[in-house]
Amino acid sequence: MFKNINEADLRDKTVLLRVDYNVPIQNNEILDDTKIKASLKTINYLLENNCRIIILSHLGKIKSAKDKEKYSLEVVAQRLNELVNTQVIFSRYTRSPELDLKVKTLNNKEILVLENTRFEDYPNKLESNCDLGLAEYWASLADVFVMDAFATSHRRHASTYGIAKFIPSYLGFLVLEEEKMLNTYVLHPEGTFTIIMGGSKIEDKILLMEKLLSKCNYMLVTGGLANSCLKALDLNVGTSLATDDAATLERIKDMLVRYKDKISLPLDVIVSKSYAEENVDVKNVNELDQEDYIGDIGPKTIRKYRGIIANSDVIFLNGTCGIYEDKRFSNGTLELLEILKESNKKVICGGGDALSAIKKFNHEHDYTYLSTGGGATLDYIINEKMAIID
Repeated sequence: MFKNINEADLRDKTVLLRVDYNVPIQNNEILDDTKIKASLKTINYLLENNCRIIILSHLGKIKSAKDKEKYSLEVVAQRLNELVNTQVIFSRYTRSPELDLKVKTLNNKEILVLENTRFEDYPNKLESNCDLGLAEYWASLADVFVMDAFATSHRRHASTYGIAKFIPSYLGFLVLEEEKMLNTYVLHPEGTFTIIMGGSKIEDKILLMEKLLSKCNYMLVTGGLANSCLKALDLNVGTSLATDDAATLERIKDMLVRYKDKISLPLDVIVSKSYAEENVDVKNVNELDQEDYIGDIGPKTIRKYRGIIANSDVIFLNGTCGIYEDKRFSNGTLELLEILKESNKKVICGGGDALSAIKKFNHEHDYTYLSTGGGATLDYIINEKMAIID
């Protein structure tokens, strides 16, 4: 269904390019253009081949007509225009006679950015439900399709999966790079492999944890996931975020017993008496009161995790140590990122929270690879392929 972009004859072709421009925007200003810059390798390759480029992307979720006012891609098209050495044209339509005319009059080495693909989700969810009529229309605009939105490769939408049923389709350089890095360093790592696994809801991560525990030497558990693990061991976690589901707790307990030589849990934690309270305290995990709320890992845990990282060859970071956005609970995440930087190990980072913390604490250039995938990265690890690949 999909071949690699370097196998394609693209010279002078009209190319439909699916990218991930789902970027944070506030007051019509882009707060982080990393995803736009990540698409430039494929875009510039297409320009070098004298292509006419039609760009598709989603932005946010469109559940009402009002959402369309908040999630236009026009500001993204303007930013792309600043980053490329060609003209970028914006279409306010996802399909229309006006759009058809813009496509027909598009010159070689020009870029046409269509409006948010998820505008087609209101009111009938045509994009997200992979309406083949919509996919066929988009396919009719171009000669070939290039899929370069790894972050949406776990979703079979009209713009990520459906189009490939109608025209020759290829994977872009970003998708190929993500595949290569995850295959090399996460699915088939060499040497001692350590995973730092954080997050809030363990229900969202337990399948991934079980998958990775069969591959890794060590798993350092932090955040809400660690709270649920401690609770499964009958330790009091107070009012901390943790699962209450009895079946999940039994599953966690079984995992902890089965992989007791691999899983490391916090020894101590930073707590407050409520989320809003200013005062915090350091407590061993067996000393919590019913009112305590865990927000971060403590110094003993950091020392323990530092030692494991020092004896590792490859580290996969997914998640943070706690509520890093709150200054009271940011130290664990900040210190862990510094430890990873100083370790000189191969460090792969995936997942939205981990990447947000890396950017917040200015570590974007300190690790081997930062995956753009989020949920797609985790889905790829679990299934060992992208959902868009039949």
